[in-house]
Amino acid sequence: MKFTPSLALHGGAGVFPRDKFPKALQAKYEKTLLACLEKGWRILAKGGSALDAVETTVRVLEDSPLFNAGRGSVLNEKGRIECDAAIMSGDGKAGAIAGVCGIKNPITLARQILKDGRVLLLAGKGAERYAKARGFKWVPESYFITPQRVAELAEAKELNLVSLDHAKFGTVGAVARDQSGALAAATSTGGLTNKAVGRVGDSPIIGAGTYAHNGSCAISCTGVGEIFIREVVGHEISARIRHGGQTLETAMKTVVHDVLAPINGIGGVIAVGADGSISIEFNSESLYRAWRIGRAKPQAKIF
Repeated sequence: MKFTPSLALHGGAGVFPRDKFPKALQAKYEKTLLACLEKGWRILAKGGSALDAVETTVRVLEDSPLFNAGRGSVLNEKGRIECDAAIMSGDGKAGAIAGVCGIKNPITLARQILKDGRVLLLAGKGAERYAKARGFKWVPESYFITPQRVAELAEAKELNLVSLDHAKFGTVGAVARDQSGALAAATSTGGLTNKAVGRVGDSPIIGAGTYAHNGSCAISCTGVGEIFIREVVGHEISARIRHGGQTLETAMKTVVHDVLAPINGIGGVIAVGADGSISIEFNSESLYRAWRIGRAKPQAKIF
């Protein structure tokens, strides 16, 4: 039996009000989101796996300097790059990395860890040694750094802020269901502007920022990582479906608006259900997102 494929992606939560967001910039982002969606969709359309689709989608997002992941990642308090990423299939297999610099596509390193299956999460120098031992190509740190991120760090330091309001977006992620009915999720990020060295957010934490379970849903989050970790957002949504009998839409709305929003858990979540439905919820001003189900026209929105 073939199932209708579904794919959704996000490019992070934003705080710019609609009336202050330049129309030309909005069009640029939407065009890029749709182009990234198409890369992953081609895999699903040909009968490929959800895991391949989310990895490919996130790789393309990491390659774009528009988003805070891979090239274009924000800088920590020392002006350095520290990337986090995770990927999970609906059968429970997962891989994740944290605090890594030098790997062009962090999500692919996370996928390699999933394939090996001996560990789940590797961080810092250990993750980098692991990558080198498996032949991953190294790129200079300068590859990741853009003038925009340098300026954001300078402003954050001047104002003594950890993350600028206008820079609270960019984490990327994707969720998918393939023609076999399997689910997968992937998330990648550079973290927060001016973050403490070694700080790890929710993106690489399985059950928090990334989660997949074939019987319920696949989840990728973006937002205030510390709060998303405390509330174990990905698993919480899945558990509400599996054990609480809630629909995907109800679980998403409840967690994002009733659980997270009151405790300043600003951000958003994208999800695909076991039935192939897509749910996208956010309590921030915007969420950079795109999605497609079956033969329906692909959609991209920011607000």
